[in-house]
Amino acid sequence: MGGEPRRAAGAMSVAIRLAGCGRTWPGGSIALHPLDLDIAAGETLVLLGPSGCGKTTLLRLIAGLEAPDAGGRVFFDGEDVTRLPIERRHVGMVFQSYALFPNMDVAGNIGYGLRVRGVARAAARRRVDEMLAMMRLDGLGGRRIEALSGGQRQRVALARAIAPRPRVLLLDEPLSALDARLREQLRQEIDALLRSLGITAVYVTHDQAEAMALGDRIAAMEKGRIAQIGTGRDLYHRPANDFVAGFVGDTNRLATPEGERLVRPEHLALRRSATGGFTVVQATFLGPVVRVLLRDAAGRELRADVPDEDVPAPGERVAVLFQGRSLETEAAASPA
Repeated sequence: MGGEPRRAAGAMSVAIRLAGCGRTWPGGSIALHPLDLDIAAGETLVLLGPSGCGKTTLLRLIAGLEAPDAGGRVFFDGEDVTRLPIERRHVGMVFQSYALFPNMDVAGNIGYGLRVRGVARAAARRRVDEMLAMMRLDGLGGRRIEALSGGQRQRVALARAIAPRPRVLLLDEPLSALDARLREQLRQEIDALLRSLGITAVYVTHDQAEAMALGDRIAAMEKGRIAQIGTGRDLYHRPANDFVAGFVGDTNRLATPEGERLVRPEHLALRRSATGGFTVVQATFLGPVVRVLLRDAAGRELRADVPDEDVPAPGERVAVLFQGRSLETEAAASPA
């Protein structure tokens, strides 16, 4: 299932392969069904899905924080690392909670992994300074962690993970604790950072926008399985099933003369018509578009995203057009 990364692999990047990896909890609950997965050297793979879908469990298997069920194997560049603990896999991890040491200042946190690995003091100091500059934390090396903003703390966590030059970078919902504007800013910074490093990265999120922005490929996960893996365009324009279609974007299910199909709201157009089969229920301004909720006489609903120009008001009758054809009342079904 490997893909071509959109960034060049770095010197320390490794290819990752999982073979038959599943995870069953004591008591028999299945967190992850056995799966095979290939991640190219230098690729950023995003694991996308709702809570409880198995994405964090999969990340922990790669890290060495969890062991796969019997028969499962994890390989880094062909080397079987299944039995190696996290400290011997040379991976860096970034968590939602930052997991920084409050008794250390910024420089101490960034340099922690270097000290553990026995890096000489002068070399460690140079690397810490390099990380401070890379993360735009210049002048903050001596600051206490509690004196930092949320965005600064996440930059320190990233710097600490990258400082020892890991072979793999693993990120578990690192931005979910931040407000929307800061989350978008850091998302752009992380994308630029991963591109410049060329490191193999696995990024866990439930946020579609993050997945689209960061992933060379996205693995959409459902109930402990990979429902579909591919580029963001693959998942958006050619979803493998209803779950992927509904989780990656929004969809309507339509019965057309060619058969049932899933249609994105932006692919529908509206035309005022006294005999139209749909009534406007609600119109919500979303910035680039207006989301219009429509209902037919049978109570079935459609969602259409239309330009913010002369939008029909609630109560007006409209005809719905798809690829230039009007959809009759009986042609519409409920949203997917």
